[in-house]
Amino acid sequence: MRLLLALALACSLLIHLAVLFGTNIELLGGEPEAEPLQAVLRPPPAAAAATVPPPAKKAVRPRRLAGPQLAPPAPAEVPASANAAPDSVAPVPAVALAEPKEEKPVAPPIKPLLPASGAIRFAIYKESLGMPVGRAEHSWEFTPDGHYRLNNVTETSGLVALFKAVRVRVESRGTLVAGGLQPDSYRSWKNGEDNRDGVDFDWAGGQVHLLRNDSWQPVVAGMQDLLSLTYQLAYLETPTAGSSITLATVRKLERYALESLGEEDVVTPAGSFHTVHLRARADTTTEIWIALDLHRLPVKIRYTDKKGDSFLQVATEIGSLARPAQP
Repeated sequence: MRLLLALALACSLLIHLAVLFGTNIELLGGEPEAEPLQAVLRPPPAAAAATVPPPAKKAVRPRRLAGPQLAPPAPAEVPASANAAPDSVAPVPAVALAEPKEEKPVAPPIKPLLPASGAIRFAIYKESLGMPVGRAEHSWEFTPDGHYRLNNVTETSGLVALFKAVRVRVESRGTLVAGGLQPDSYRSWKNGEDNRDGVDFDWAGGQVHLLRNDSWQPVVAGMQDLLSLTYQLAYLETPTAGSSITLATVRKLERYALESLGEEDVVTPAGSFHTVHLRARADTTTEIWIALDLHRLPVKIRYTDKKGDSFLQVATEIGSLARPAQP
């Protein structure tokens, strides 16, 4: 009896040891467990975690706060006001605004070499006849804003006017620049009517418009018209050395070489002058004597046409503007 009780206690003790310490003893002929039970005590896993990685691979995560999650902070270079509501946008700091560009000072107008206004009257002779056939008056005016207006009125006189009265007025308008006269327009009237003999200069577009044949030609720096040429001579650096000028007539453009024929003393009804004698030859020939001792004004002009007829203009009076020119 005692032996049976001792065997029963030994079997009970073995069963409890097998349960607690996971021995390989098979109970009731069952299959062994897939993994032995470990007798290591651990804290219970978190309820939200589906699986718990091994301690050696577990990454340290930042602790999340309860409640709504905040958006990540904006980059340091973006101002805080960028995320504000439209009605609460803070004004841009003054230092962030581009400062206005400083305007360059406007250069003052070029001052003319001639008096602000004036006039020269001429007697016109046909040299082959040796008699006066007409008269002319040149006038000029320079405005304070740097523009100019030139006029030339030529008309027959004496016996010639009895047979054929002709009055021609030409006008040149433009701007005074560093190099002298820069014409904008040239117009002509005969006996009070516009005869469509004109030239328009488009300096910005680089073209010149000849009205008579309605043609466009390239503009050339320093180009002059038939009237402005006479007063551009005052701006020659060395008139005694001659020069060359491109001329826009009512029909074509032509490059004129100004020959210097030397210095001469000239006596006219308007006075005696020390001059430079210049000549430009093409289909026609024009000679001009400019007074070195009077603003380089023209005091004598000779024009020879294609037929060989020459007309001489001699200054009779130089002074202020006598009367406004009319067609």
